[in-house]
This record gives sequence, structure tokens and C-alpha cells, in this order.
Amino acid sequence: MLWDVFCQVIDNFGDIGVCWRLTRDLAARGHTVRLWVDDASALQWMAPDVRWATRGVHRVGTLGAITVHPWSAATVADDVPEPGDVVIEAFGCNPPEAFLARMARPAPPRWINLEYLSAEDYVERSHGLQSPVWSGPAAGLVKHFFYPGFAARTGGLLREPGLIAAQDAIREDAALSAATLTDLRIPHQPGERLASVFCYAHAPLASWLDALAAEPVPTRVLLTPGHATRLGEAWAHARTAAGTPPAPHLHLTPLAALSQPDFDRLLACCDLNLVRGEDSAVRALWAGRPHVWHIYEQDDGVHAAKLDAFMARWMACWPAPLARDVSAWWRAWNGLAPWPDALPAWPDPTGWGAATLHARAALQAEPDLVTQLIAFVTRSG
Repeated sequence: MLWDVFCQVIDNFGDIGVCWRLTRDLAARGHTVRLWVDDASALQWMAPDVRWATRGVHRVGTLGAITVHPWSAATVADDVPEPGDVVIEAFGCNPPEAFLARMARPAPPRWINLEYLSAEDYVERSHGLQSPVWSGPAAGLVKHFFYPGFAARTGGLLREPGLIAAQDAIREDAALSAATLTDLRIPHQPGERLASVFCYAHAPLASWLDALAAEPVPTRVLLTPGHATRLGEAWAHARTAAGTPPAPHLHLTPLAALSQPDFDRLLACCDLNLVRGEDSAVRALWAGRPHVWHIYEQDDGVHAAKLDAFMARWMACWPAPLARDVSAWWRAWNGLAPWPDALPAWPDPTGWGAATLHARAALQAEPDLVTQLIAFVTRSG
């Protein structure tokens, strides 16, 4: 089938990150995909294997059965190609009117609104519902809501075939993990615990680094580009200015931007992953390592309920003391509670580590998102 995936980059990298993983997974399963995006700049480092060339007045990217087109190329009626078999609007981005008009044909494509990820109850009630269009160029067409999720009555999570096996191979083999870090050009010493940080600007990273500095455990903190690196460097400078430089056992390592496959490998190597948003949070689940989620903050505060809903589902079968302690850290990391007096131990293979793998196994038992999406669009009606 031919799929048209529409993506608008509203903030940060989550929109294009999710859409690119979806696009690559569809192509890997034998489908042809056109990705229409208003800002493809993140693909330069997220997907460096894409080849770019100018076609007419537009710059188009190509990777196998995938082509990446600028959003503007779907806005002029005379330039809009025949829509494919399936049209996906990611996160309710509303495809251009000129493209919608081309969809209004005797046999219109299946039209899917791929929604945001949540563990809240409304997802199971809303998944698969129809949304008839009553006005505009798409009048008479019907789109369906497709909700990712963590329960059987949702669309599942992005998880390409072979991902878990590849992550477990790194996680379970110290030599392979060390070789992977070397390949990623990340310094690491034997006996040194390893954490990655990918966060928003308001993360209380300084409080956590203060706690690490007070623990006499060799630790290396890997800081992703942007907010994490800036916060880490600001903490180190403040400590030095105050006459209390970082402890010799604590090393901060800024990272270069990583492609999506390399970021996945990094998560599998680390003893702890602090991740943000939707895309990296799901990848942290599949890495099988303890993690802390920095949820995207919303002005109306609804992110708090979203975080609580996910913690309740993710930690449902954990020992109560562990769930309490990890939840306290998650809430503090998201500015929803005071900083805890003590943090859960890591690495802890029989505690937090074992609980993480148990929770992951429950999610892995559900069909992945692309498998469910293909089945959904090929059903009649």
C-alpha cells in the first residue's frame, strides 16, 4: 500500500520522531510511504541515511521506499499528487486543503488521525471511533481516531520487529555493551554506573547531580544535546564557583546528536535512562532499563493526570515500596512534588530492574502499533 503521513513539528522533536519511526516501520514491512513535514531539519541527525535532492522547486528526501516531502508541496492544487491508500494525520495536524480535496474521490483513502499517547481511560473508549467531516474540501469523508496505548483495547506502541532482541543482546552482554559504547564514542570505565539524560529546560537536574555527588559510587552521566547539556554545565560551573567542584567519582559527558538507532542502543547500554516526551519514553520502555519520564508540561496542568495514569499502569504489579519510591522520584522530576529524601537504588537487577522487565513483558504481549494499524485500515468499513 501507499501511505501518506502528515507531520507538523509543533515543539521539540517528538512529532517528527514518532512519524519517522512509523514511516520506517511501514517501509520495512513492504509499504511505500510519503512523509509530508513542515520542518524536516531534525532528520539531518535523526536519520542521516536519508538522501536529499532538489526536485523542481522542492527539496525531497529519499530512503528506500520512503520519500520526504515539504508540507508546502501539498498546498497547491495543481502540484498535489494522487493520495495514497491511507492518509495519516499525526496528532490532529489537519492535512492541507488542496490535498484533502484530492481525497474526495469515488474511492477515498482510509483517513487516520494518529493521536497522542496516554494511559488514561478515555483512550480505550475513543480508539477506533469515526469522525465524519461535514464541511470544507473533505466534506463527506470519514476519518478514524487511532490511539496508541498500553492496554488491549488501544492501538499499542511502536515496536518494530527484532527491537526487543537487539536491545536485550546489548543489555545482557557486558562485552557487547562496552563495544557499543565504543562505537558510539562514549567513554566508560569498568565498574562505572551509567545514566543518560534527555530532559526539558525545567528539569531539576542540579538536585539529582547534588545527590550523585554525595554518593561515593563511580558514575558517568551522559547529557544529550540541548537542555540536558546546558543544565549539567551550569551545575558544574556553579559548584566550581562556590568552591565545591564535582566529586572525582562523578563524570558529566555531553553527547553529540544521535540517530534514532544509535539512541536506542544508548538506552540499552545505560543502567538508568532519564527521558522526555513521547518517543523517547516508549523507547526507554523497550530498552528494559529503569527509567524516569519527564512528561511534556502543559499550561492547564493536565500532564499531571497523564503522568499518574501511566505510573499506575506501568507499576501496577511492582512491590508497593518500590512503586512508591520510583513514583516519588518521577513526580519530583516533573515538578509535581518535593525532592525525595532518598532515591531508589540503581542499578538494582533484583528490584527496579526486575520490575521494569516484568512490566515490559506485559506490554510486549500486546500487538505493536504498526501491526494493529495495518489490520485496522485493511478491514472493511
